[in-house]
Amino acid sequence: MSTDSRTTAMPLFVILGLVCQEAGAAVAVGLMPDVGPWGVVALRLVFSAVVLLPLAIVSLRRGAVISWRHVFAFGLSLAAMNVFFYLALERIPLGVAVTIEVTGPLVLSVVASRSWRGALWAALAAAGVALLGGSGLLHGGSSALDPVGLAFAVGAAVMWAAYIVTARAAGAAMQGVVGLALAMVVGALVTLPVAGAMAGSALLKPEVLALGFAVAVLSSAIPYGIELSALRRMKAETFAILLALAPAIAALAGLVLLDQRLTWAISAGIALVTVAGVGAVASAGRRAVPAVEEVAVEIGEDEDEPR
Repeated sequence: MSTDSRTTAMPLFVILGLVCQEAGAAVAVGLMPDVGPWGVVALRLVFSAVVLLPLAIVSLRRGAVISWRHVFAFGLSLAAMNVFFYLALERIPLGVAVTIEVTGPLVLSVVASRSWRGALWAALAAAGVALLGGSGLLHGGSSALDPVGLAFAVGAAVMWAAYIVTARAAGAAMQGVVGLALAMVVGALVTLPVAGAMAGSALLKPEVLALGFAVAVLSSAIPYGIELSALRRMKAETFAILLALAPAIAALAGLVLLDQRLTWAISAGIALVTVAGVGAVASAGRRAVPAVEEVAVEIGEDEDEPR
């Protein structure tokens, strides 16, 4: 495939990355009865660290430095974001959890825009979130969504915002994948003791390890690789707008992979937040950068290029 063809196809690859990410979340939901949310997070972070550490070692051998202060801040925010997200997934549908979670970077985008348009997009997103709060699953009856699950999703949104800030700082302080790889190690070390206490020997079952590896590949390795390639070939604004489609893709993945049928009110709420995310990014331009782009920037296009 020529360079021009790859550039033209990049939006489709970004969408593919989002699909893989939500497919990984669906696999994680199926794994939770065996090891719980903490076990899923620990497995994902362990396998992600295993994949990234060899690349970090290459950078360290080339003289890259380590800023432990940034590593620990990045790793703790990464671990907390994942723990809150998977705790939410245990109680509420995938589409709802992702929709609430993306309000974290959306708020940062609005703050970055410093415009009345940003405030309008924020109001639209708030209306969408409000629609999520009082409706239930079609196939599960008319009961409202679990309030504890909603609270966990809000926690994930807050920690995603913190993750953006710490990822940016780590990317500025360290070269290549050093910051990300070591943050994965910190996250794994933080979550493994809790996961071991709660899941015990179930974490070591071959089928559990295989599914944990699948979650790491689908939710981390493939999306990060696609995003890094995309950032080399497309505008940051276009990339960010595509990422804002995550709630809609998550809702579709929940329906297809987990049979999570949603009420019209919840579907409308997800649509409003998705539109608000796209609008906020388009209005703010390059200043409004979602969290995953920060990860890709932190990985870097080329260690010899300006960061």
